[in-house]
Amino acid sequence: MSREPIRDSLMRTIGYIEAMPDGRQKALGANLRTLGYNDPKRNVTQDASLRTVAHGSVLSGLIY
Repeated sequence: MSREPIRDSLMRTIGYIEAMPDGRQKALGANLRTLGYNDPKRNVTQDASLRTVAHGSVLSGLIY
């Protein structure tokens, strides 16, 4: 699994987007707490409770 850091304007790491083996992506906060998921096959972004929050990928929005 690859983990890409998301940084603010001061270059501080505020979260991560992690690629999962099944093709989905997971948004993690700076403390590595799961914030949500993106399923590109279904074109849906879900929060940590698996409720749909958007169509398309808005994982970086969950981190901010």
